[in-house]
Amino acid sequence: MLAYLDHHATTPCAPSVVAAMAPWWSECWANPSSRLYRPALEAAAAVEHHRARLARLLGAAEARVVFTSGATEANNLALKGVAEAALAGSSPRRRLVSVVTEHRAVLDPLRYLERHGFPLTLLPVQPDGLLDPIQLEAALGPDVLLVSVMAANNEIGVLQPIAQIAGLCQRHGVLLHCDAAQATGHIPLAMDALGIDLLSISGHKLYGPVGSGALLVRKGVALAPQQLGGSQEEGLRAGTLAVPLIVGLSKAMELAHADREARAERLATLRDALRRGVETLGDVQLNGSLDQRLPHNLNITISGVDGTALHQRLRRRIAVSSGSACSQGSPSHVLQALGRSRQEAAASIRFGLGRHTSAADIAEAIAAVQEAVQALRR
Repeated sequence: MLAYLDHHATTPCAPSVVAAMAPWWSECWANPSSRLYRPALEAAAAVEHHRARLARLLGAAEARVVFTSGATEANNLALKGVAEAALAGSSPRRRLVSVVTEHRAVLDPLRYLERHGFPLTLLPVQPDGLLDPIQLEAALGPDVLLVSVMAANNEIGVLQPIAQIAGLCQRHGVLLHCDAAQATGHIPLAMDALGIDLLSISGHKLYGPVGSGALLVRKGVALAPQQLGGSQEEGLRAGTLAVPLIVGLSKAMELAHADREARAERLATLRDALRRGVETLGDVQLNGSLDQRLPHNLNITISGVDGTALHQRLRRRIAVSSGSACSQGSPSHVLQALGRSRQEAAASIRFGLGRHTSAADIAEAIAAVQEAVQALRR
């Protein structure tokens, strides 16, 4: 059986999550916005129960939880919503600041806003993939409206110093948005304690259902809705709420928090064994910081091989990628930001370990990479 090591792309929905959602598909199926009869009231009560549970698990007592279809929609609502609210208000702030290694779900909305009159500053990263806080502070000024920095990179697993970044933003009166799709449920993350103003999460990155997510918004942050046609979610996101997906997202978050520490320790051990195994080939470079990184992530560049040929050989035995699932095979902009050439980026492998990854999977991955690289180098 193919060893699946691409858990940054998506994760399997946990059986207990599927079981928790089941009644809400065909038994308790009423519309939570129809408040005139008992089944609808029960659905509405379930939504509010799981909304409160998500806020508690994410340390967000001072935040609204707006349910979305995933982190991409949440990012768009956060970035475009803040910008349009600023236009409607009296704030003179317009400039947006982010990082070159962000996911396209952040970069594309930011570039859209840039075309519509919001100046954009994209900061470089250091060779280890980390943002230099000194460079960030130098970019902050009275014209800056919002900073967007992801908690954990989806390709190289690097963990940015969010608490330090939040402190700088607060000092300059700037809002901080954080795409936490890859971090949520995998590392400790408390929105209020960290000082985050807007936090995006996704269900299918933490063993929940595809199509589920949320934007957590600190009280007092003004947003303009991006989806019109109803008053759901306090007018911020029109459309009938998907109660089964909300239940599944909440259940997945609960499970992720319950086994997070033990899972992180086990996967870090397997990840380190994988790194040692592939490094025996020689001319293997680690991409991103070794210490400040997700416990289940490994990203390497292998010299002396053609990237396309390498992945053609690997796909027969293991499921891995060379970058984001959204890049559709293009060389990683993240790796190029670290100084890798397009050829080197193509000859890179992202391993994403998961809850069910075993020692046998790691052994198979090591053997597959060794066999492919040795054949190609010959």
